[in-house]
Amino acid sequence: MTQDPGGSGPEPTFADVMNGFSLDSKRKPKKRRWGRDRQEDEQPEAPVDRPPAAPAPAPPPAPVEMTGPYGRGTNPQGYRPVPAEPEIVPPPPPPPPPGAPAPAPPAEGGASFVRPYAWTRGRTKSGYELAIETLVSVSNRALSQLEQLPMEHRSVADLLVEQTRSVAEVAALLSLPLGVARVLLGDMASSGTVTVHQTASTPGNVPDLALMERVLSGLRRL
Repeated sequence: MTQDPGGSGPEPTFADVMNGFSLDSKRKPKKRRWGRDRQEDEQPEAPVDRPPAAPAPAPPPAPVEMTGPYGRGTNPQGYRPVPAEPEIVPPPPPPPPPGAPAPAPPAEGGASFVRPYAWTRGRTKSGYELAIETLVSVSNRALSQLEQLPMEHRSVADLLVEQTRSVAEVAALLSLPLGVARVLLGDMASSGTVTVHQTASTPGNVPDLALMERVLSGLRRL
């Protein structure tokens, strides 16, 4: 330090000034509080009220199989399992009585095994206009050569050997559509295998009642 010329005291040097700054920077001023301010600082912080945590969601209920009728049982959903019904097995047919003849198997190649329109090769119209009540019979020529006739013509001839029949009767007895029977009979009439008769009638040009009943019976079988 140097002496101040005015005599007021020694003049601080540059080193003294720097030392003063370093010492002041290391000191932290403390502010002392008294009375109410000090009591407020010393009081502990009040706990903060927080809302309670929400409970965890419950797991979904297990699915229940709904197999019973609604509204019955003790299940919460109102369903009760229905036990499976036992399978009912029909009893075997009774054996035929002793001495009874066994049923004959169907003949292969018969009329029932041939498709109807295969008999006419797909044709649905005939050259003859045959009404359902028209009577036909087998000719003598056909009787002499039945074995040489086609299978479908032979089936018709076998029916007409017994008696004269109407077109409706032939269709019903052979289980054929009426159109197929007309085509077959028209072909056989063209070849001379069958003879077409006039429709029977009573005096007064009234149709025969017996013939009409036979035609009606044949139509019911179709």
